[in-house]
Order: sequence, then structure tokens, then C-alpha cells
Amino acid sequence: MSHTNSMTKVDRRDAKLAMAHIYVAFIALLLGGLAGLLQVFVRSGQFTLPAGIGYYQVLTVHGVLLGLILTTFFIYGFQIASVSRTSGTFTDTQRKLGWIGFWLMTIGTAAAATMVLLNKATVLYTFYAPLKAHWIFYLGLTFVVVGSWVGGAGQILRYVQWRKENKASGQRSPLLSFMVVVNNLMWFVATLGVAASVLIQLLPWSLGLIERVDVALSRTLFWYFGHALVYFWLLPAYMVWYVIIPKVIGGKIFSDSLARLSFMLFLLFSIPVGIHHQLTEPGIDGTWKFIQVVLTFAVIVPSLMTAFSMFAMFELRGRELGGKGLFGWFKKLPWKDARFFVPFIGMVSFIPGGAGGIVNASYQMNQLIHNTIWVTGHFHLTIATAVVLTYFGAAFWLIPHLTGRTLSKSLNNLSNFAGILWATGMTIMSSAMHIAGLIGAPRRSDYSEYGGAQQAYDWIPYQIAQAVGGTILFIAILVIIYIVVKLAWFAPKGEEEFPVGDVHELSGPTPAILENFKIWLVILVALILFAYTVPIIDIISNSPAGSKGYQLW
Repeated sequence: MSHTNSMTKVDRRDAKLAMAHIYVAFIALLLGGLAGLLQVFVRSGQFTLPAGIGYYQVLTVHGVLLGLILTTFFIYGFQIASVSRTSGTFTDTQRKLGWIGFWLMTIGTAAAATMVLLNKATVLYTFYAPLKAHWIFYLGLTFVVVGSWVGGAGQILRYVQWRKENKASGQRSPLLSFMVVVNNLMWFVATLGVAASVLIQLLPWSLGLIERVDVALSRTLFWYFGHALVYFWLLPAYMVWYVIIPKVIGGKIFSDSLARLSFMLFLLFSIPVGIHHQLTEPGIDGTWKFIQVVLTFAVIVPSLMTAFSMFAMFELRGRELGGKGLFGWFKKLPWKDARFFVPFIGMVSFIPGGAGGIVNASYQMNQLIHNTIWVTGHFHLTIATAVVLTYFGAAFWLIPHLTGRTLSKSLNNLSNFAGILWATGMTIMSSAMHIAGLIGAPRRSDYSEYGGAQQAYDWIPYQIAQAVGGTILFIAILVIIYIVVKLAWFAPKGEEEFPVGDVHELSGPTPAILENFKIWLVILVALILFAYTVPIIDIISNSPAGSKGYQLW
């Protein structure tokens, strides 16, 4: 039995809430992209920043705005629309939670960004202690996290209400809403780590209430959150791949059960793996590093399930359209439709991105690339290409759907052009980063000739290539901002659909256990306690006096 919802259009009040989030996301894209452009210019050695702006200030702006703000705000805009579309219009209370969350997040963003721009919080995107920022920066981040909890609660309550209303009919819950709930639960559990670090350690420390902070503990709590954050970015892209793309190309969702199972596996394996970011960190026992590396590799399973599911669906649809031979189906896909083509580029980039991730998480190979610009190249492929291009592909139909406009043919073609431009810029920039990283070029570092060292000169051609790629990327950002402005205010009035796929007839019934959140959350908590209890006790019991904090800028 396939579940379809009578709601084909998102309610106007919910659309307004979703669009508020999306506007903030695209403002962050423009400002964060500009900061990225300045960075690659500086690293090329051909350019110095004007007006006494510091390189690390720009680096912090770039990381915080693109890594935290663009993603979180876009995800919430997309998820609000998705829940409203598949589980029905929000109640006034649920919508009010969404607005309270939005304003908390926006005020927090403004506070943190102001401190970074004033050069009072040049602590980079990871805000590692012992670098010490102004307390308003940490308070701003707290507002962003708490706001996301409030807004996310509104989305979950709508799903719970749908399940109550449809209990008697025995229907499975709408797949898209189910996925939103999984992503939010993962986010809530993961952000507990960063919230604990900020509220118990960093905020009191920057206010002068405590003198010293335990650096190893703050890093471990950050990465408890920081790796799950990657999946919080990724799962909305998977929602588009699993549920939206099949409808866009005229196919069916390959398997409802497989989609739900892959999301539950991401929920289980996204959080107890943060220590793989700390493989070179002293103070954590090698055994626990090994255990978390094994858990990290478990994440490969739902990723491969997703790849299988996608390409099976593509092939089924291509053959329906008359594709013959081994790859004839491939030609039949709607390559001119930006709603498909732009996310498809993202899917393809996830293949080398995922391969690089296996290198990063492997204990021995990690020693070679740790803290080099290889790592930066890796997440520009995974997050900045696979995920962000999928967001853009979704925005091209979501924004007109929410604003009562339509994606015209000319804007569709321009969107495809922007996708190609992005892929070109990223291929040049990310490849240069990967290669330079293999020959030792550091990440997070300003331009330097290292006292005339030959090795540093070997990196320069790659740093110039990064500047070329980064420039193309910034042009792509300008094109995308132009498209977004047109779709929000100037495109022809019309009815742009919110495509939600139906499940393939051969998919079979979905086991009830996949919707039993209690069981999965118990397993998740057990895994987290297993992976983190001993390392954290070790860190606390063996830690030195702690650091008083530094401001080196």
C-alpha cells in the first residue's frame, strides 16, 4: 500500500516560515563564499587582505557561515516544507515553535558573526580551546543550537500528530517526514556534546568564571558533535535523492524499507565515531581509537545501500523509457531538468568524496594526510559539492513552490549552467587541494614561503590552481544568488510542484520495527555510552591542569 498525501501544496503560513530560513541560508552563502574567495586569493601568494583584515578572521567567517549557518538554515527550511507537505499543515503551536527557533538561531548567528567580524572570535570553525573567543561568540552559538532544538521540536510534533491521527488505518508514516524526524533526533543527540562543551567549559572560561579549560575534553565533546554534523548535512540530500528525484524523473522509490533502514543506520553510526577526527590526539587510548574507526566504517553500509537504491531506480526508469543494452537507460534520464541534473552532479562527486573519507578514517593513511589541505579538499567534495549541489537542485523547485512562482525554461537552463560551473570550479580547486595535501601542504594556514623551503615552493602552483577554482566557484555563487532572487520575487507566477515519489509496487510491506523509534534510540544511547564513557573518564582523570586560554591575533 503506497501512502500518498492529499496535501500537494505547502500551506501559505508554513511556506512563509520555510522561506524565512531559506533567505538566511542564501545570505550566508553569499558572505561565506566571498570570504572563501578572499582566502584562496591570499593563499595564492598574489594578494594581501586590505584594511588590516586577518586571514584567520576570513577563514572563520567562511567556515562558520557555510559550514554551520547555510546548512542549518537551509535544512530547516527544507524540512519544514517537507513535513508540511507530507504530514499536513502545522498547528499554530507547532508553527510558533518554528518561528521562535528561527529568531533564536538568527539572533545567535548575528551575535557570533559580529564578534568574528570585530576580530574578537578568530577561533576558526572548530573554535578549539585553548584559542579563546569573546563570550558573546559562545553565547551566540548557544542560541543557534537552542533555537534549532525548538524549531526541530515543532517538526517532530507534527509527525507525532500524523501518527496519532492515522493509528487506526495502519498506514506507514510518510517517508519524507520520517526522514526529517530521524535527522532531527540525530541532531538533538549530537548537539548535546557541543552544548555541554560551550555551557560548562567555554562560556564560563571566556567570562572569567573559571580559570582553566581542559583542552582534550573540549575537543572530544566537539567531535562527538562534529562528525554527526556531517550526517546532519548529508541526510537532507539523501531525502532529496530517495524521495524527490524518483518523482522528478517519473520513476518510483525503489524500496521504502531500504530507505528507512539506511536512515536508521546513519542514526546509529553517526555519533559514536567522532574520535576518528582525533587519531593523532594524545590522551586517547589506541584501543578506543580503533573501536571508533571500526564503527566509522560501518557507515559505509548505508551509503552503499543508497548508491544501489539510486542507480537501481535510475535503471528501472531508463528501461521503462525504452533504454536498451547495458547503459542505454542512462541516456534516457532527463538531463536537461535542473531538478535532476544538479543533484546528479552532487551524487557523482560523492564517489571520490566517499573514497577520500575512507582514507581519512584509516588509522595509517590518516597519518599521511592529517592536518594537510587534503582534508579540506575532501570536505569540499562531500559537503560543498555532493550536499550543497543537492540543496541547490532542491531550492530550484522548492523556492518557487513556496512563493507561488514557477521555474521557467530560461531559469532552468541557467540553473544547469550554474551546476556545471560549480562542478568545474570545485574539480579544479579540490583536486589541487588533494594533491598539495599529499605533498605536505598544511590546512588552516596563511600563505607562507617557510623561509624559502623548497617544499613550500612546490605547493604554490597548486595554491594558484585553488585560486582559479575558487574564482569559478564564486561566479557560480553569484549566478545561484541571481536565480534564487528571481525565483523568490520575479519569476512568472505559477504552480511549481513539490515532487514526492510513490513507492515501487514491488517494494513490499515496511517492517513495523523501522518506525519504532524507542528501540533505535536505546541502541544509539548504548553505542554512545560504549564508545565514549571510558575515553572521557580517561581524559578527565588523567588531564593536566588545563589551559588559561590564548588570543593570538
